[in-house]
Amino acid sequence: MEEDTYHLIDNKIDVLSHPWRRDQIHILTVDPILGTDVQERIEEDERLRGCTVIRPHATNIRDAVEEVERMAKDTVVSRLLIFDLRRVTLAKLRRPFNAIVGYNRRDFNKLCYSVCIADGPVPLFFDGNGLEVFVPYLSSHRVDYYPAVFFYDPFLHYEPNELETRAVDDDFVIPDTIPRRLVHYLHMKDSLNVDRVRRFFRAKDKDEETKRKRLRMLRRLYKRQLNAQFPDRKEELRRWLSRNGVRLATEKMNLYPLFFEDWVSRLMRKARENASAKPDDSPQ
Repeated sequence: MEEDTYHLIDNKIDVLSHPWRRDQIHILTVDPILGTDVQERIEEDERLRGCTVIRPHATNIRDAVEEVERMAKDTVVSRLLIFDLRRVTLAKLRRPFNAIVGYNRRDFNKLCYSVCIADGPVPLFFDGNGLEVFVPYLSSHRVDYYPAVFFYDPFLHYEPNELETRAVDDDFVIPDTIPRRLVHYLHMKDSLNVDRVRRFFRAKDKDEETKRKRLRMLRRLYKRQLNAQFPDRKEELRRWLSRNGVRLATEKMNLYPLFFEDWVSRLMRKARENASAKPDDSPQ
């Protein structure tokens, strides 16, 4: 019996790449407080007014995780993916995040970019440790998520004894209290929680001068707290508060939300430019 013969033709189409991306941003978090903060910062920025923002809107963790899972394949039409990589939720999101990275891996840092927002390594607050403990932490995220920029968020970072231990089957609640090392830097009369603090510094619907003033206040808060925590690293901390961030070994790190909108605008522009480049071009 004559065997079937298959004729394979190379049509030079890369099936792992997704060139038809739009001005669309996926915010991949199950935290409605952070998700709202990121979304409103993007939508309030004139440079990003034409961008569509997509994120989970469920108010409980289980449903939000399912939303992230459902939107995984849809991320291939976005130019920017923003990952929330804090330790307390990453275990629940690792599977959909792995799928999202798999779908987009071929295009990272060319047709699309990833931005990571996270807390820091567990040993950061141990006696004698300094900024160097970020190096393996950042390196692991580099391998897993290919971030164009990594933002450390002090309001996501709790000391180990601040987090409540829960069993695997327990309903999970994202902590919304202010990390205690930051409390005395915030001079607010009402009860403090992360949502109220983020709304205050975001200054949504305020005039531009108020927004700039609130951002300067936040920068001063970070500067005082970090100088107290790392008194011998003043030059590195100065760079950490800048637009380019601090370089630790081969990795760079910024502070959320300082210059966040600048980075989002810059990366969206680069993704558009790379998408319109000629085949012979080699976009960086």
